[in-house]
Amino acid sequence: MSAPPKHRDAIVDAAVALFRRQGFSGTGLADIVEGSGAPKGSLYHYFPDGKASIAEAAVREAGRRVAETVRKLADQASTARELLVAHARLLAGWMEQSGFRDGCPITTVLLEMAPGHAAVTAAGRQSYAARTQVMAERLRADGLPARRAERLAILCVATLQGALIQARVEKSSFAILAAAEELAALLPRGPARRKARAAAP
Repeated sequence: MSAPPKHRDAIVDAAVALFRRQGFSGTGLADIVEGSGAPKGSLYHYFPDGKASIAEAAVREAGRRVAETVRKLADQASTARELLVAHARLLAGWMEQSGFRDGCPITTVLLEMAPGHAAVTAAGRQSYAARTQVMAERLRADGLPARRAERLAILCVATLQGALIQARVEKSSFAILAAAEELAALLPRGPARRKARAAAP
């Protein structure tokens, strides 16, 4: 009899939470079993290749969540500037709430496993690409050409990822907010605002 599908989701959810705080090496299979509340047999049923396959699933799930969050913020923001600052403030709030014990589960896993583990590396590449695409779309909507938008989007994503690590080390959200504010100054104000200025007497 196969294990109920809900156990797989519980295992992945537990892995995302544990990897965020403890990293890949610092998290044992027993921790994941305990955190998920799933029977130990279901772990091997869904992830016969062990912890590495759980890491791949966790990176994909965390990437999906981040992209969904960024997409929602993009829908609420009128410019890429607003999107970037809103995302930074959200990240800073999460970090402060955890006492700066949590990090990005994608980054904590990839720092240990990429590029040596191909499947995990591919999952990470897909995760970063998804959020970069959202930012690039917003930058193009602000009037930037595609290549410039893509490069700036990469800069935004990479900078926030680095700022998360710095914030955790310093136990302060200053790096996240400062990085976002400085980056925002490099981004266009948006077509609507430019048109408004041009039309002013």
